[in-house]
Amino acid sequence: MRKNPFIPIQKAKAVIIDGSVSEKVINTLTELDIHVIKTVKCEEVYDAISYHPDIVIHPIDYQTLIIAPNVYDYYKDMLKNTHLKLIKGERKLKRNYPENIAYNVARVSRYAIHNFKYTDEKLKYYLEKLGIEFINVKQGYSKCSTCIVSDNAIITSDPSIYKECNKYSIDTLFINSGYIDLPGLDYGFIGGATGFISDIQLAFTGEYQHHPNFLDINVFLKKYGKKPVILSNKKIIDIGSIIPLVYN
Repeated sequence: MRKNPFIPIQKAKAVIIDGSVSEKVINTLTELDIHVIKTVKCEEVYDAISYHPDIVIHPIDYQTLIIAPNVYDYYKDMLKNTHLKLIKGERKLKRNYPENIAYNVARVSRYAIHNFKYTDEKLKYYLEKLGIEFINVKQGYSKCSTCIVSDNAIITSDPSIYKECNKYSIDTLFINSGYIDLPGLDYGFIGGATGFISDIQLAFTGEYQHHPNFLDINVFLKKYGKKPVILSNKKIIDIGSIIPLVYN
């Protein structure tokens, strides 16, 4: 089984997180002894997603990150003292969909999930080099829409992701859309509001008791031995995923 870079093999040493996130979220992560690396604003995309890490970064594996050329220099400087390999992507992001989705690829099992018509070519090259197979879906914001739970399990509110992943025997919990904040838009997505901080701890950006699938989500997490960690007492918010890092 290929290791999923969105699920660390141990406690994350650091996370890449939305640079505009609340101090409460940052403080909670810091108290958990996790170093917080804030994103820089990607000026070329629209404001609601301009700080979202999953818009500009895709971890190929635990040691390799593909980064949009728009913000590559910032991360090259921020991560210069790590052993991470940073690769500059080919496709420069632009403001609107689908020209802002090139790196927003979800991963589960041996698969990558995306609308591959718009995926960065260099990212596709490195995924294929790892033997990753592609599940093509209509939803271009694939990582935003996909909460990875285990090696073969996800949560999503997107019909196309749910339909296609079922064909590949991926255990998929389908939930109601909405009930997750995303300032500037009507609502956000479950993938963008979560991220692993250890192999068993799945962080949620805020409280999600109000979500109609609250109990379903908890049962699904328990099924796979995962524990929710709530980072703030505010309502859950889409911040473009929490990307864990396990560098030396």
